[in-house]
Amino acid sequence: MRRVLVLVSVICTALALLSSCAWSGADEDGGRLPGAPTGVTATAGSATSVHVMWNAVATDRGIRGYEVYRGPTKVKEVPGSAHMVDVTMLRPSTSYAFTVRARDTDGRLGPPSRMVRATTPAAVAADHSPPTRPGTAEGRAVGSRAVQLSWSRATDNRDVVSYDIYQGDTKIHSVGGNQTATVVTGLRAGTRYAFKVRARDAADNLSPATAAVRITTPGTDDGRGTAPTGFRATTRHADGAYHLDLSWVPPRTDGVVTEYQVQLDGRTATSLVYGGSAPRERATYSFYLGPEAGIGHRVRIRGRLPDGTWGGFSAERTVTTGAPG
Repeated sequence: MRRVLVLVSVICTALALLSSCAWSGADEDGGRLPGAPTGVTATAGSATSVHVMWNAVATDRGIRGYEVYRGPTKVKEVPGSAHMVDVTMLRPSTSYAFTVRARDTDGRLGPPSRMVRATTPAAVAADHSPPTRPGTAEGRAVGSRAVQLSWSRATDNRDVVSYDIYQGDTKIHSVGGNQTATVVTGLRAGTRYAFKVRARDAADNLSPATAAVRITTPGTDDGRGTAPTGFRATTRHADGAYHLDLSWVPPRTDGVVTEYQVQLDGRTATSLVYGGSAPRERATYSFYLGPEAGIGHRVRIRGRLPDGTWGGFSAERTVTTGAPG
């Protein structure tokens, strides 16, 4: 599938107006509506529930809350500090479509996100046996605002459908049953946290929790834990001018990174937003530099994390127009 990138600093394309650019629609008093949430995902949590996640919407007026829709029907409403929810009371073996809308502190409701789908697994009759406790959970801080957690697979008399992650006694995340690691963002620097993991089967039976994984985030952050990795930068000559070609591996987070900021020679050169599906593996991007050879540039890139904050910058690369390699 072709990926559509949006050069926000120049113009928002028609393909990405609703889901990528800051929403330019206005209400009657001329105020700007909040943008459509990006990075929306939906994963079956059991035969009767689906876990929906999205990236926080950045706006000057602030977000009062998010509304989650199943088809045309609003099924959940959560405060602006949340960007995930479990939609329950669903039917087994059924495909569902979800969208999310943001409402700002002035009550303005933004446009819907792109639609995502999830299919609940088949129901299991008279299943009262919970999965086993997941194997030893481990974790480490990856900067001052994120931790990486991992655990060993649980077993079930049928299948493990999902794993729930708890911060203290509060469920904060859910991943599919084939996943045994995640990165939790949106944390505070210099803070001690305790995380646990529980397995869930199709009948909504929950396993016992793992022992608490206790992690203290550092008081300072060099950004490496939330920065894009494998960053590469080269120049090429085409159509009488030089262009900068970039590639990188998106930062690992508990959601999808859909927005990036490119810094050139110490200043923001451009921002880009994925209007369709954002890459999970390696991403690429190119932009115009100018017609002159022998001009040196320093370039680095960072992504906006699902919690709405900017992650750390990648390693800085130096390029020179017209130089070999």
